[in-house]
Parts: sequence; structure tokens; C-alpha cells
Amino acid sequence: MKLYFSPTSPYVRKCLVTADELGLIDQISFLPSSAHPVHRDASIVAHNPLGKVPTLLTEDGQSLYDSRVICEYLNDLGGGSLLPANVALRWEAQSLQSLGDGILDAALLIRYEQTARPEALRWNDWIAAKAEAVHSSLSHLEAGIAYFEREFHLGLLTLGCALWYLDLRFSDWRWRERYPKLAQASEPVLNRASMQKSWSIDS
Repeated sequence: MKLYFSPTSPYVRKCLVTADELGLIDQISFLPSSAHPVHRDASIVAHNPLGKVPTLLTEDGQSLYDSRVICEYLNDLGGGSLLPANVALRWEAQSLQSLGDGILDAALLIRYEQTARPEALRWNDWIAAKAEAVHSSLSHLEAGIAYFEREFHLGLLTLGCALWYLDLRFSDWRWRERYPKLAQASEPVLNRASMQKSWSIDS
């Protein structure tokens, strides 16, 4: 399998953590990419018309995107249990995955506004609204730390990647200080061996 790779993409990381959890990481080779919201990478577009990472090329020639599809594919391929068999827990895991993806969507939109948009055109109200979406999500998790008592699943994995990205790009937000219950409850997720790893194009 081949994966269009970016070392700082939280969605690429989500797929790599999934592959590592399932023992599939050594079956994936990395393809260089320069995904950008304005300057699109033609090499990615050739396999994914959205021009976004992650994009996975399977052994049988399929192109899979986005991270939700890739992670479910890897879970099936590896015979994993990252999506629980129990129906209620499966829907919970999927909802938490959506919550984690939503945190990342908002954080990335802030990042793009601050780095890709010309300074004279930046919209501070937009940034504030997206930051509020992140914080309301973290407040929800602060009040629902029982989620983190579940057996590790794709929802918790995605939340872990979202918190990793906040550490990477928004460390000044000091989310652990603002949400101490979440910080403590999420430690077992963030300290998993797969979550602690880093990858590069030479991996």
C-alpha cells in the first residue's frame, strides 16, 4: 500500500496510528506530497480529485480517501476491533470520531486563515468562531470523561490525534490547564505506543 504523506497532517497521522495499532504499518510506503488549500498538488489530484491527504493506494489499485474511509479499510484488512462489534458502542465510537474530526477541521481552518490567507484578508471573527467550536468540543469532553474508560477504539484514536494537533499548532491555548479532567482522562490514549511514534518520508 502507498500513502500520500505529510508529517504534520493530523489526518495522515490518524491513518498511521491506525495502521500501527493493527500491525499494518510496515505494509505502507509513503509518497511525498505538498497538499495545500490553494496550491494543489497534481500528483495527489491524479488519485484523489479533492487533492487532499490522506490518500491511500491499495494493492489492488483502489484510491481511498478520506481518513475515515482509510481507517475503516485498515481495520477490516487487519481484522481489527477499532470499530466495536457492540452496536451502541460502535455508534458512540463513530460519533467520537466525528467529534475528533470536527475539532481538527476547525483547528485546520484557523491554521489556514493564519498562514495561507494574506494578512490583509484575514477574518478575526472567523478565527474566533472556529476556536469556540474547538473549545465547546473540549468542554463536552471535559464533562464526559467516561468516554475515555472505554476499550480503545477509533473514536478515542481520533480524539488523541486531535489533541496531538492542538499541542503541535496551538500550544499557547494550554488546553490541559483549561480542561484538567480531560487532560488526565486522555493520558492513557496519548501515551499509547502508537500515539507516541513519529514518521517521516524515509520511514
